[in-house]
Amino acid sequence: MKKKKEEIQENNGVNTELLQALTLLEKEKGINRETLFEAIENSLLTACRNNFGGHSENVHCEIDRETCNYFLYADRTVVEEVTDPAIEISVDDAMAINPEVNIGDTVRVELKSREFGRIATQNAKNVILQKIREEERNSIFNEFSAKEHDIVTGTVQRYIGRNISINLGKADAFLAESEQVRGEYLSIHERVKVYVLEVKNSTKGPRILVSRTHPELVRKLFENEVSEVADGTVEIMGISREAGSRTKIAVYSNNPDVDAVGACVGINGTRVNAVVDELGGEKIDIINWDENPAIFIENSLSPAKVVSAIVDGDEKTAKVVVPDYQLSLAIGKEGQNARLAARLTGFKIDIKSETQAKDAPGFRMEDYLLDDDEEYGEEYYDEDGNYIGPEEYEEEAGYEEEAENGEEMTGEDAAEEAAEDAAEEAGENGDNEE
Repeated sequence: MKKKKEEIQENNGVNTELLQALTLLEKEKGINRETLFEAIENSLLTACRNNFGGHSENVHCEIDRETCNYFLYADRTVVEEVTDPAIEISVDDAMAINPEVNIGDTVRVELKSREFGRIATQNAKNVILQKIREEERNSIFNEFSAKEHDIVTGTVQRYIGRNISINLGKADAFLAESEQVRGEYLSIHERVKVYVLEVKNSTKGPRILVSRTHPELVRKLFENEVSEVADGTVEIMGISREAGSRTKIAVYSNNPDVDAVGACVGINGTRVNAVVDELGGEKIDIINWDENPAIFIENSLSPAKVVSAIVDGDEKTAKVVVPDYQLSLAIGKEGQNARLAARLTGFKIDIKSETQAKDAPGFRMEDYLLDDDEEYGEEYYDEDGNYIGPEEYEEEAGYEEEAENGEEMTGEDAAEEAAEDAAEEAGENGDNEE
């Protein structure tokens, strides 16, 4: 039966067995068929080198990509007397291949792979297997490198000390203890979503580092759940997270007809609840982002209400006043709410109640109004209380000064001025009589 099968393969001119093997490797391992052809060619050349004592420069291998039939040959120079049979051939032997050859010509001499020794054959096999392993590692590395800084779904495989090995299908990922959520227990065979931190290439294959605590995990989960985030209609402007406890995200809508917070929450909270379930019940606050730092800080302290927020953009500080009964809510348990708000906004936030703010410097509005009065000065206002600026004020002040000086003229000066006025009046009367 085997002999009959070989005859069919020979009659068809196709190496069916090799063709099927290459097709299977390409499908299961993701290895390019051309790479496998090159590996086979190199393995045959290696076998020739071992079989003929190191002479391989004149040995060549050609494989038909369609039929998988290969032709192995050596280029040998035609000479009268052969001194090195690996690179030379006698005239009689050369004419048996090509009757028209002359001395000095090069002829192709076919090499039979069946004539290779056991060691040469084993070496050729090892070269092919090594190339397959290398290409398989490269294929896996390239596949997961494209998923770096993205989320993937895997199955918890086993615990390695306090670290966890997660099977991703073609490769295993490493979830370090520092990247695990405190208090979260992952059972064996449980499916879980993780964020790919880094993919490293090593001699033992790709090393994939993943995380369950990274803030970007929340972003990617919302991209998967909220179509408006995925298409860019709603942008996630910032995330601050304390994994396993609470997360704040700031969102902004590029479409005035789309409510950013509502889109992320979903109908009856279906969208945000899906993310919360994936994160093991972690609380998520979704707030509106605003380009005005004061408004953004007020929003970030949600669910607490803010009375006033005074922001120093240069120093990146903010002084916030909240109602007395909401001070603990604004600060949060162990300061968590204020801490997350500070990370989200990038401002150092000082929170006080209304009662505390009355006596605290920098929290009273009068402090800032006083600074304004010192800058502009009361002398820059007119009699009606309108601000007129220093230049206009100086001109008006000059006119008033001249008027004051005129009122303070001495009696002698006033007599002289009266005499001049009388002379001018007499002259005018004389002209009238003429």
